[in-house]
Amino acid sequence: MATPFPKLRGIALLWLSVWIPLYWYYWGGETFLQLCDMALVLGCVGIFSGNALLISTQAVATPVIGMAWGLDIAWHFFLGRHLLRGTEYMWDARVPLWVRLLSLFHVLLPILLIWALGHTGYDRRAWWIQLVFAAALLVASRFIAPERNLNFAFRDPLFHRSLGPAPIHLMIILLGQALLLYAPAHRALERIFPPPKTSRE
Repeated sequence: MATPFPKLRGIALLWLSVWIPLYWYYWGGETFLQLCDMALVLGCVGIFSGNALLISTQAVATPVIGMAWGLDIAWHFFLGRHLLRGTEYMWDARVPLWVRLLSLFHVLLPILLIWALGHTGYDRRAWWIQLVFAAALLVASRFIAPERNLNFAFRDPLFHRSLGPAPIHLMIILLGQALLLYAPAHRALERIFPPPKTSRE
């Protein structure tokens, strides 16, 4: 079946075939519970298949996360400390620099996905589907060691502390994602891009 991105299909497949084993080796399988890492996997699958819904869900999820990731990197680079945390691994000298630099996808992926929406259209179901997906990964992250703090499932990104018992903390983090990340991105994308053709027929 033809896809909107014939030239990118091979690149997406090649990237995942290199990136997944490297990330698994250096950071373990649990790293794929992270929303940002799953965004790359699902985004590449969306590009490979031309699936507007997959591309749309990750276009909702990644812009603010990418900006926050870049801000934390810059904050540490210039001031020597982390603002939001979550990028400590980028300064781990035990991991080859070229492997760490693969994480620049945090900045590049949102740009690619938004460009792709110009070809596929934006699926309006994306924001709530992504919210359900985020909730599942957030709950799963509570079963990983607290020091990893995947998806901020144990400590919030601003004050770096628990916001209460596990259900309360997870609910607040998820609500924050919904209101501060997904809802604004959804509103912007639905104004900029038309629905996919199949949604308009």
